Amino acid sequence: MTNPPRLRVLVTGATGYIGGRLVPRLLAKGHFVRCLARNPSRLASHPWPGVEIVAGNVGDPDEARQALQDIDVAYYLVHSMASGAAFRDRDRAMAQTFGDAAKLTGVRRIIYLGGLGDPEHVHSKHLISRQEVGSCLAASGVPVVEFRAAVIVGSGSASFEMIRHITEHLPVMITPTWVNTRCQPIGIRSVMNYLIEALEHPDASGIYEIGGTDILSYREMMLRYARIRGLRRLILSLPVPLPQLSSLWVDMVTPIPSSIAHPLVESLRFEVIVRDDRALRTFSVQPTGYDDAVRLALARLAADEVETTWASSLSSLGQDQPEVDALGSFEGMLLDSRRRRVRASPQKLFEAICSLGGDEGWPAGIFLWQLRGLLDRLVGGTGMRRGRRRPRELVGGDPVDFWRVEALEAPRLLRLRAEMKLPGRAWLQFEVQPDAEGCRT
Repeated sequence: MTNPPRLRVLVTGATGYIGGRLVPRLLAKGHFVRCLARNPSRLASHPWPGVEIVAGNVGDPDEARQALQDIDVAYYLVHSMASGAAFRDRDRAMAQTFGDAAKLTGVRRIIYLGGLGDPEHVHSKHLISRQEVGSCLAASGVPVVEFRAAVIVGSGSASFEMIRHITEHLPVMITPTWVNTRCQPIGIRSVMNYLIEALEHPDASGIYEIGGTDILSYREMMLRYARIRGLRRLILSLPVPLPQLSSLWVDMVTPIPSSIAHPLVESLRFEVIVRDDRALRTFSVQPTGYDDAVRLALARLAADEVETTWASSLSSLGQDQPEVDALGSFEGMLLDSRRRRVRASPQKLFEAICSLGGDEGWPAGIFLWQLRGLLDRLVGGTGMRRGRRRPRELVGGDPVDFWRVEALEAPRLLRLRAEMKLPGRAWLQFEVQPDAEGCRT
């Protein structure tokens, strides 16, 4: 196949799991890339030379039209699954607005990643919403390439992380009966290949069902994961009448809270397998098996080479957002977010943040920090004894008690990675933004 012409491509959802991996691959193919983000500062640190980043919302007609000006192909990779009971209405409205804007600006095609499932037999609100989005985009009259996938196997994928945590932490599992439901998982690398190759088929349009080479029940997926990890696991399934109860069970044994687990569990009750091999006949992608995808995901995690992480999927610190605390899940990571406005400049506030730890201590619960450090030392961890090298300044790689500086962008961001003993990985991140008033942060 000859090299495709250089295209002008818009990527929505570039701060997310799929979009963040797609952008560098588009650049490697030589395409011009524009990213639409509600908060462009969240993309400022990405090493994406030549990418144009514009501020805007896909649901705003004017902002969507501005972002789509002079664009050949647009990737639609946004959804509102974690936005409460009305997420279907929001998804439809955003897709209609974006599709209409694409039509008005002369976009040639829209490429969209949705959810796999037979519309006549699947009654999951999550999967129905994903398919409704595809229909809304196509209703604009712009040709749409809609890929439909089931479980995406990759480090950071919410579905995979749910399976991983359940299998890692429970030697004996008493599970809901949905573990016997069949699905056709697909590796993240295969998904990326489909999304990229769609640009090389200018006549491609319509729905393409994509999956890996294996059709497995969720029980088989967990047992295969256990075998790859060298774990012995016993799974017993019992009927659980309500998805809410299954969601609470997932909430208790994984980092994924019930608000995210509920739409996922609801979809797990329905068989999602490829019924039409049109994708295999149209594209040259050769999907891998489930075991190979799991091994690759685990290797990425072990080497700390995950391309898109929880930090790239956090909700934006928009100026118009209230001072509220939030607990939720983003790409398989449990997130506890706190937001406060203070009367200080960003520089002064960032200096105070960078002085935490060591002799300065921590602003609240110092006894609990010390107790955590003692418990860490009792099990062979570093504890709080390392302190810090300088009392007021930090550089990348510095130790701060049982944390280490992973990212430092003064006066905007400080991210600390935990080096204490934990059942997983953890970060403590501070983000600083000037308030619109100018005297607050």
